[in-house]
Amino acid sequence: MSVERLDDGARGLPAFEPARLDLADPYPVYRRYREAGPVHPVRGARGPTTWYVFGYAEVARVLARREFGRVAPGAGSAAPLPPGYAVLRQVVENWLVFLDPPRHTRLRALVTPPLGAGPVAELRPRIRRLARRLAAPLAARESVDLVAEFAAPFPLLVISGVLGVPEERQAWFREQALALQRAGGTRGDGSAAGMAAAERAAGELSAFFRRELDARRGPGRDRGDLLSVLVRAADEGTSLSPEEQSATCIHLLTAGHETTTGLIGKAVLALLARPELRAGLRADPGLWPAAVDEFLRHDPPVQMVTRWALRDTVLAGRPVRAGDRLVLVLGAAGRDPARFPDPDRLDIHRDAARHCAFGLGIHYCAGAALARAEAETGLAELLDRLPALRPGARPRVAVRYAPDWVFHGPERLTVTVRE
Repeated sequence: MSVERLDDGARGLPAFEPARLDLADPYPVYRRYREAGPVHPVRGARGPTTWYVFGYAEVARVLARREFGRVAPGAGSAAPLPPGYAVLRQVVENWLVFLDPPRHTRLRALVTPPLGAGPVAELRPRIRRLARRLAAPLAARESVDLVAEFAAPFPLLVISGVLGVPEERQAWFREQALALQRAGGTRGDGSAAGMAAAERAAGELSAFFRRELDARRGPGRDRGDLLSVLVRAADEGTSLSPEEQSATCIHLLTAGHETTTGLIGKAVLALLARPELRAGLRADPGLWPAAVDEFLRHDPPVQMVTRWALRDTVLAGRPVRAGDRLVLVLGAAGRDPARFPDPDRLDIHRDAARHCAFGLGIHYCAGAALARAEAETGLAELLDRLPALRPGARPRVAVRYAPDWVFHGPERLTVTVRE
């Protein structure tokens, strides 16, 4: 996209471009822009203005207020897909994250209760068993890629159980989810091969979940899982179409593990650099809930989300027009000193509960309780089972970040686990 330099006197800063960020540490760049002003426009040669939003108060307002939505005015969908690819489009256009009310309201009312605090509390023993099953064998190894062998498979196993699908398919689920990412977002390469792979993955996942949903239809076939909830909802006349059912399953599978993988990976990085924090959490496991909130504030697994202005408004004194795009930089908002004093310091004793890593308002993450339980339990098991955890012997290759400034985190994290 052709862009102009900022015209707001922002200390001569160029137009903000996420593609130029240092993936390992984007926060100094965020700070420069936030200190110059909470919002910054980028004006393309054609089309709407894009506003990058760095301040906590402004990010919170856009997330919470109804004058901003997920679908641009006049657009049929928020799904960022090129023309064609009918199966992929049908899947993604039915994802909760890309919907506005009233469809969003109807679908969210179905999927939120099984993922609430009460059901998740009942799941915690199973979550702990899964974390232990993955972590325990790692103690015998000299070094381990924690993403491949824990942070990625662990939440996939958990969400597989919630959905009610066979956990032995988790490697296949991961493969299909990664293929879907090639269709869009910042990992999408836009190539014909990438789009074809995403289209195939959408078709295979749709077929798989249609079979699983069909297996739950009819008297006596309710298995008490989330897929059964969707079948019951359709049977009770909620007008939930088969396409919506299967697309929702795919969305919960993919969204239900990718962000938690990033959260666990980045929390491990923070703990590796802070042996005193590791010792404190081992000594007092009651600190884990606050610690996870602070990890989310300090280095969230989702760095940016998009909204659209549904009508003319003013944000931080700047006129935003209906149809303008707003990119909310959650990573910058979490380190806004106006909301979190001394924000670059990781402090698990601060009040970080009002971070916006899970969003706010109607799009607040439906799986937040599950993600917190996974992070608290998974990280605790890692520290218990791997007390000698430390950075890998070859630091230059120990951490490799995924090429993604939205879903942010290491795609490889090699650690040494034995003295």
